[in-house]
Amino acid sequence: MVVSRTFGTGRQTTHYIECGPADGPLMIFLHGWPGIGLMWRAQMDAFAADGWRCVAPDLRGYGGSSAPAANDAYTIEEVVADMVELHDHLGGRTAVWVGHDWGSMVVGALAAHEPKRCRGVVLTSWAYFPDANSLATLVPLVDRAIYPADQYPDGQWDYYRYYTTHFETAVADLDADQAATLACIYRPGSPAAIGKVSPTASLTRNGGRFGAAHRASPAPADRALWTPADFEVLVQAFKAHGFRPPSAWYTNDDANIAYARKAPNGGRLSQPVLFINGEWDAICTITGNRQGDPMRAACADLTVTDVPAGHWLPLERKTEHIGAVRTWLRSKNL
Repeated sequence: MVVSRTFGTGRQTTHYIECGPADGPLMIFLHGWPGIGLMWRAQMDAFAADGWRCVAPDLRGYGGSSAPAANDAYTIEEVVADMVELHDHLGGRTAVWVGHDWGSMVVGALAAHEPKRCRGVVLTSWAYFPDANSLATLVPLVDRAIYPADQYPDGQWDYYRYYTTHFETAVADLDADQAATLACIYRPGSPAAIGKVSPTASLTRNGGRFGAAHRASPAPADRALWTPADFEVLVQAFKAHGFRPPSAWYTNDDANIAYARKAPNGGRLSQPVLFINGEWDAICTITGNRQGDPMRAACADLTVTDVPAGHWLPLERKTEHIGAVRTWLRSKNL
C-alpha cells in the first residue's frame, strides 16, 4: 500500500508516495509530462514486494508539490536540487533512480552531477543527452527519411518548438478541458506508428495540438493505462496547478544546456544504465535512427531493452517494464 507524504524546505515542497520496507534499499521513480508519482503504482508495488523502499515524488509544478509562477523556475538544475533535498530527507543512501520522459532527463542529470547518489540508472522512453535535452540537441538527430527538412524543420519535435513560440496558446488549449486533454494524451502505442510522421510534427501548421478547436475532444480514459480511481487523482492534480507549470519545463533550453556543461567528465555516466526503449514510440524511439547515439557514447555501462510499446511504456507494458528492470538489477548485482 502506498502512503502519501509531504516534505518541505525553504525553497520547495515536494509531495511523494512511498511503499516497501523502511530499511530496504532505495528506489526512486520520477514521472514525466504530464504525470504524477502515482503513475508508478504497479512498479512500486512490485519492487516493494521484492524488498525495496520505493518512493515516487510529484515533480516541481505537478500534483501536491510546489508550482512556482515563473517559467524559469522549471530548469533541470532546479528540479535536481529538489531531488537532492528529497534524497537527503530520505536518508541519503545511494539509490537506484528510475525515470520516464522528463523524469528520465532529471535522473540522467542527477546521475551526472550527483553521481554518489546513484548506484544505478533506469531511463524509460527518453534517451540520455549529456549536452542536455534541448531542441539544439534533438533536431540534428531527426530522421530526415521520415521528416524532410523542408516540410518538417523540427521533425517530431515541432510540439516542443511550439511551446517556445506559442506558450500561452499551448497552455490554454491544454487547460480548456483538462480531463479530456489527459485522456487524449494517454493512449497506447501501435506498430502502425513505425516509420510514419508523428502528429507532434504538425502543431505549428495546425495552430496547436487540437487545431482550430483549441480543446481536446471528450473521450473516456484508457483503463489499461490508468485505473479509473488513479486517473481521477491525475485529473484533480491538474486542476490544482493546470498545465502551465508542467509545460514551462519546455522553455528553459539555454539554462539546461549551461547546466549540463557544468557536469564532471562531460556528463559521462559511470553507473550501470538501463534504457527501456518503446519500439512503437513515434517521438522517442532509438530504433532505426541516431537518437540514441549520444547516450551510447556517454554511458560506460549501458544496457538497452526494447519493448513493443508506445511512449507511455511504463503504463502500457507494466509487467514487461518491471521484468526488464528486475532482470537488469540481477545482472548488475544491484
